[in-house]
Amino acid sequence: MTTAAVIGTGFIGTVHIEAIRRMGIPVKGVLAGSDSSTGVAQQSLKIPHAYKTISEISTDSDVTIVHVTSPNALHFAQVSELLRAGKHVICEKPLALTANEGRELLSLAQSRNLVHALCFNTRFYPMVHEARALVQSGAIGIPRYVNGSYHQDWLLLNTDWNWRLEEDKAGGLRAIADIGSHLIDQISFVSGLEVESVLADLHTIVPERKKPTGPVQTFTVDTSSRRENVQMKSDDAAGVLIRYKNGARGTLSISQVSAGRKNNLGWEVSGTTSALAYDSTEPEKLWMGHRGKPNEISLKDPTSISADAAKNAFYPGGHIEGFGETFRALFERVYSDISRNERKVDYPNFVDGVTSLKITEAIAKSSKTQSWVKVD
Repeated sequence: MTTAAVIGTGFIGTVHIEAIRRMGIPVKGVLAGSDSSTGVAQQSLKIPHAYKTISEISTDSDVTIVHVTSPNALHFAQVSELLRAGKHVICEKPLALTANEGRELLSLAQSRNLVHALCFNTRFYPMVHEARALVQSGAIGIPRYVNGSYHQDWLLLNTDWNWRLEEDKAGGLRAIADIGSHLIDQISFVSGLEVESVLADLHTIVPERKKPTGPVQTFTVDTSSRRENVQMKSDDAAGVLIRYKNGARGTLSISQVSAGRKNNLGWEVSGTTSALAYDSTEPEKLWMGHRGKPNEISLKDPTSISADAAKNAFYPGGHIEGFGETFRALFERVYSDISRNERKVDYPNFVDGVTSLKITEAIAKSSKTQSWVKVD
């Protein structure tokens, strides 16, 4: 019987637990940043066991797979230990802080024939998979120009704070690593385009922030009166130009300081005959643009979309599915692979994690040198 454990009990860790349970998979235990926070999560989420260390998870013979949703800087050490203990792993992105670390984790997982998945969950909206199926069918011709954006506003104010702003926990990149990686991955997933080189300009729009003395959960507002001024270096916005390997071009905008934009991921892929556009704030819709006939809007309906897209749809047409369902759709594919002799790997894995790290490293270098940088 497959049993899970989850490391990290914040916003995303809780989403993981809810999605696992919806599949009927038991979550044996959780591990958070401290004994007290682990205990609070165990009680509030009604989890049987509160782990004290990752070694306790690694040696627990009941646990088949571990979900790693801890701060970025912990991923490499935690995933390494879990893989060496023979545990299958689903890791939040970024896989590690460097591409070299990511390659090491990929090699470790492959050498032990373990299932390894990266949580690029935004691929798993049904209409995102439908867009990919349309591109693969030749419905828009050859993709040759892309524009996209991922905008949020949760770091708009200088009093907004979260561990993602702390370099020792999140790494040197912020908006690009946090949400830009999702946008770049989703566009490549849909279009089939591979990034060749980048020209980037990373911005620190809010140069000084007032850090609370206590922890703050993602997307929440802290009301503490005790704060300290902290100088910021990492990016809260960015502009990126992309050259793809087939000669296509891309223009991307990333921001976590755009007022009113709560979680807006959108893109348009223009092909030689037609175009496709998607907006995550209307996840049930997919727009197709034409030159010589009326444009079209397709709605999510499992009976009319591609078979692969329909696998991500749990409700009938007209019944809206959202963020939580993307995790369930991803996890169902991963968990199915655990019991297979020949795995399908129809989900993002550590290969995609390494690719993402190579791209974000190139983006960081490009912004620093103000020049085009080829992805390694």
